[in-house]
Order: sequence, then structure tokens, then C-alpha cells
Amino acid sequence: MTVTAPTAYSVPFRLDRSRGPRIVRLVNEGHEVVSSLRVTLLGSGLLVPVCSSALRPGQSMALSVIGPELVASSIAVVRWFRPSREEYLWRFSF
Repeated sequence: MTVTAPTAYSVPFRLDRSRGPRIVRLVNEGHEVVSSLRVTLLGSGLLVPVCSSALRPGQSMALSVIGPELVASSIAVVRWFRPSREEYLWRFSF
């Protein structure tokens, strides 16, 4: 029996930091709609709670974040579902 590995799935997001340091835009550069999108902050600082029922290809959402030493002490975690209902997590730092 041959076992086939699943095809790799690229993270569909790009971070636009042009309005930083307090505003970061999460841009869906993928080819499919992501749903139940949530972004949370781990560590010190404050990220205004962000959720979206769906983010279509080409759409973006603004993330407002403040705090001391974000670069050294915090990461953001993005959670979403693909149309297949598979859950994904991706983290980024500041």
C-alpha cells in the first residue's frame, strides 16, 4: 500500500506593516476564502480583539496593537479555517 503525503499548504497571509508600529494589516493573498478568522496576542501588550466571519482573497483586516517591548515579549497567533473546515494556526512577531 502506498501512502501519499498531503500537499503542502502555504500560509495565505501577508503582513502589511506600512502603517506600523501600531497598525498592522493582515492581507489574504491566498486563492480561497478563510473563515472564522481570529487573531490573539500572547505576551505583554494589547491587541484589540479581532474576528471575522470570512476574509476573501485580496481582502485585509487591520490589527491595532500597543505595548512596551512587543518585539521582545509578544507574538500574535492567527487562527482560521479553510473551506474544507480544516483548522490552521500561524504566528508572527513584531
